[in-house]
Amino acid sequence: MKKTLSMVVIAAASFGFMASPSFAAAGSKADYDAAKTKAKADYKAAKEKCDGLKDNAKDICEAEAKAARVKTEADAEAAYKGTDKARAKAQEDIAEANYKVAKEKCDDLKGNEKDVCEKQAKAAKKSAEADAKAGKEHSDARRDAAEEKHDAAAAVQKEKCDSLSGEEKSRCIGQANSMKR
Repeated sequence: MKKTLSMVVIAAASFGFMASPSFAAAGSKADYDAAKTKAKADYKAAKEKCDGLKDNAKDICEAEAKAARVKTEADAEAAYKGTDKARAKAQEDIAEANYKVAKEKCDDLKGNEKDVCEKQAKAAKKSAEADAKAGKEHSDARRDAAEEKHDAAAAVQKEKCDSLSGEEKSRCIGQANSMKR
């Protein structure tokens, strides 16, 4: 039982690691299309390797192949779109795929070991989904705070313009207004 639990914990930790890739700015359509094509080809090759297996080993193999495809496609889409929403969706999609793999691995167990395995798989999924949501909310909060700071600085600049007159005041207010987003 300890070996099974250790395996599940290690798998859950690796799922969390896989679900938190670093993202750059929005990518190109060509890179996105290439990644999707590669994911499809890799999935097909991995699925063919599963054909020689039987029973739950085959199910696990196929679930792992699907998870790898989902991860590649989700990461590619998130990189292509370059938005917090896309990154959060990618993390959620990856968490779901990893959950399905973990559930398949639990099918080889019986009784309480199986119940514990399934609970751990669900907990790992919930944790990854919460991380995705927290990352998006944190990013939104940072953006909102930056906008508020920027607006406050523009208001200060406008206030400074009140001491001026004529064309100089108009130019100053114009610069302050251009500071607003």
